[in-house]
Amino acid sequence: MNKPLYADATWSLKVVDLESGENIYDLNSDILAFTGSVRKTYSVGMALNKLGADHRFRTPVYSRGELSEDGVLTGDLILVAAGDLTMGGRNTPEGTVAYTSFDHTEANSLGSAILTEPDPLQGIDELAAQVAASGITEVNGDVVVDDRLFDLFRVPNGNVLITPMIINDNLVDVTIIPTEPGQPAAVDWRPKSAAFDVEASVTTGPAGGELDLTFTGGEVPGCIGTPGCKGTVTGQIPADYKPALPGIPTLVRTFSIQDPSSYARILLIEALERAGVTVTADTVAPNQPDKLPPQGSYSDDTKVAEFVSLPYSQYTRLILKVSHNLGANLSLMLFGLTQGARTIDTALAAERETLISDFGIKGSEFDFPTNGSGSPDSQAAPDATVKLLREMSRRDVFPAYFDSFPILGVDGSLEPVGVDPPNPIIEPAIGKVYAKTGTTV
Repeated sequence: MNKPLYADATWSLKVVDLESGENIYDLNSDILAFTGSVRKTYSVGMALNKLGADHRFRTPVYSRGELSEDGVLTGDLILVAAGDLTMGGRNTPEGTVAYTSFDHTEANSLGSAILTEPDPLQGIDELAAQVAASGITEVNGDVVVDDRLFDLFRVPNGNVLITPMIINDNLVDVTIIPTEPGQPAAVDWRPKSAAFDVEASVTTGPAGGELDLTFTGGEVPGCIGTPGCKGTVTGQIPADYKPALPGIPTLVRTFSIQDPSSYARILLIEALERAGVTVTADTVAPNQPDKLPPQGSYSDDTKVAEFVSLPYSQYTRLILKVSHNLGANLSLMLFGLTQGARTIDTALAAERETLISDFGIKGSEFDFPTNGSGSPDSQAAPDATVKLLREMSRRDVFPAYFDSFPILGVDGSLEPVGVDPPNPIIEPAIGKVYAKTGTTV
């Protein structure tokens, strides 16, 4: 801390014995500092405490209309978004949520990612199979997505829409693998859908050359639901190209889906067709919320399918292990809903009140601006974060909360630390340090 490099820096630290409460080390612990992704420990903690570790999200599909004896529904199918972060798209056979040390949600900022193995469309396909099993063979009407669980909002930089309707983190993953110099590179993407196509013209350059890729198109509101919506990838990739990040064999980038509800509508229609259910409405068309009944008016006897998620404790692992921004903001809204708040401003107000009244954190010890869990302006003092962690340690959900933190040299964002490359100074702490890091630039 005394190096010339840090001459203009301000340090604030607090170390406390969890069992005794003894202050082991204290340095400017009342000074506010930018939290970066440490902010996620608050939003995830609040949601976990209110929802419970075993909470499961239930995403239903309802029929609205008349069903004939031969299975023809004259009316609409309605998928009601429930705030399920993964919709089965990360589910493993072992009943866990899959994640990697470099998540695809950060592929564009980090330069690449490691994709998980599960099919991103697992949940959508299961819903379609249930609809078919209910006896519906044809939908003489439309498929509509109800995303009214809370008021949608965008994160501070405007790049990500926070919505209860999420498929594959509302991303299209693009993988680019070099072949032989002068030949086209191998370009693939997922999910495959008429909702969003990828057009690629990437050549393999000589070994040792520069990576030169351009991604354009698609990422504008109004594209999804329009025939021909696509993204394009052009440029060159060296024959010997390897991403700079440790353990990543392949170049991965993403396109962002700016209209998740229209996207999910198209994906569900395609899944229904694969399951043998015909839909007369145009597959590629915008979602039509004006066709929805009053919110909360659905009846159980019209439910024809329901996807049930893994426990929320699996989602907290995903969010904190990989520092999942979409999941952290969604968690803030899910907490808000437990407090009767359906806007980002009222959810933040409810969070602030809970931190002060239930967790004993002084209002002067933290400042979370009214623009989401991922705000770059969020600040907290070490005193506040220690109080949060100590109070969470007294709650029934603490084992799930603690288990969600990245482990040094083992998993999540801390997996490569001290391991790749090896660091003899860090080595004794590998597997023993659980920590959520945060960076603000």
